[in-house]
Amino acid sequence: MPFTIAIDGPAASGKGTIARALARQFGFAHLDTGLLYRAVGAKGGDPVAAARSLAPEDLARDDLRSAEAGQAASRVAAIPEVRAALVEFQRRFARSEPGAVLDGRDIGTVICPGAELKLYVTASDEIRARRRALELGADEARILAELRERDARDAARDVAPMRPAADALLFDTTDMSIEEAVARAIACAREAGA
Repeated sequence: MPFTIAIDGPAASGKGTIARALARQFGFAHLDTGLLYRAVGAKGGDPVAAARSLAPEDLARDDLRSAEAGQAASRVAAIPEVRAALVEFQRRFARSEPGAVLDGRDIGTVICPGAELKLYVTASDEIRARRRALELGADEARILAELRERDARDAARDVAPMRPAADALLFDTTDMSIEEAVARAIACAREAGA
């Protein structure tokens, strides 16, 4: 039976880094579900049609990690029809053999509520902004404002708001190195039976 790891949390908290490390460690498939929404937003036009016609090559675009793509993702993710079009894809992926790691904002609460392990990864706003500014070579103050705006929108949306699942393990990476966060996540996965 496949083992599913659901990782949620705000942008630049470390969830993607942890997810990729867990997938490598256990030989699991990995899906950054935010890329689905970023790709839908980046395609432009009607977001529902874009979600329904999403193809693998859409996930390989070079511009999906930009701040603009992140803002577009947050806007289209609030559209119920877009979410519905992408839910089944994510659920099928989550049951990949021998296991899968999915990271996003509603994996443990909506996409995979029965996941064998749920993590909610966060960090202070300032640390997240610093990380993202370094990654993008952007202005830290502008990134901080954008992260706060996006977090507020994602936490307040009616459909699948960003929040920890009731049974998620909380990870605050503010004062953790990447190595510490990954080691802790691997230990949690082993305890859960991965």
